Amino acid sequence: MNTVLFEGCATALVTPFKNGKVDFDALAKLLEHQIAGGIKTLVLLGTTSEASTLEFEEEDAIVEFAKKQIAGRTKIIVGTGSNDTATVIKRSLDAKKMGVDGLLVVTPYYNKCTQKGLVAHYKAITDAVQMPIIIYNVPGRTGMNMTPETVLELAKNPYVVGLKEASGNIDQIVKLGNVLEGKLALYSGEDAFDYLYLALGAKGMISVAANAFPKQKVALHTAMKKGDFTAARKLHNDMLDMNNVLFCEVNPIPVKAMLAHLKLCTDEMRAPLTTIEDANREKLVAAYKKLK
Repeated sequence: MNTVLFEGCATALVTPFKNGKVDFDALAKLLEHQIAGGIKTLVLLGTTSEASTLEFEEEDAIVEFAKKQIAGRTKIIVGTGSNDTATVIKRSLDAKKMGVDGLLVVTPYYNKCTQKGLVAHYKAITDAVQMPIIIYNVPGRTGMNMTPETVLELAKNPYVVGLKEASGNIDQIVKLGNVLEGKLALYSGEDAFDYLYLALGAKGMISVAANAFPKQKVALHTAMKKGDFTAARKLHNDMLDMNNVLFCEVNPIPVKAMLAHLKLCTDEMRAPLTTIEDANREKLVAAYKKLK
């Protein structure tokens, strides 16, 4: 197997905003909340961070701030995906210079390529950057699916160290769990399916829900690693309603609303995203009360 970048729960961290700007005071609170919850790996500048609305200067400032605040207490993985291979290479080299531990690179979107194009895309990136990369499959966002056969081909690349899978396709998830064993680290990209992924041998998860509930997500992975499937199933089922309501609107709208309820940051979004609908906010609070 290629070197495993991390095991356990990594949090796909939100970007807090206040009056249109990145709220670094809130970001410090969120980072400390993660560390207090036992999180050992953080993913910055992914989908949940609203990276598509951030300027490059803001992205760099977030990474530098997080590195200083964390001071080596967690690993940092940075999302550098784009629909343009040259841009991915540039931003990946920038992240490498900042001393991050690895990269999360989503498949190209909008100008969708073939499966052959995917292999060429990731080869160009790893040839240029030469650092650990987790490839990311999320067809609901990108409009294209990375097949298990393509993943197996990419697993031959020593710099491709993991797959974040978020296809929602149970057949594909099961197949990946079978064919990747001993070849590439599989990570759950869907909070509602964490138990399934871990039962299939996934090394961990890259979680949205962990923004608000890091302890619960860490406990789930710990129980599974110990082989305590009964405890793990209970932990997963306890979070089931919350996992579902956190995706009742486009991510990260609901999780930011949850974080605002917990007074960790505002629920301010960047356009075109808007704050959560009142009815869905009520569902979120109800799920939280049930979880407590």
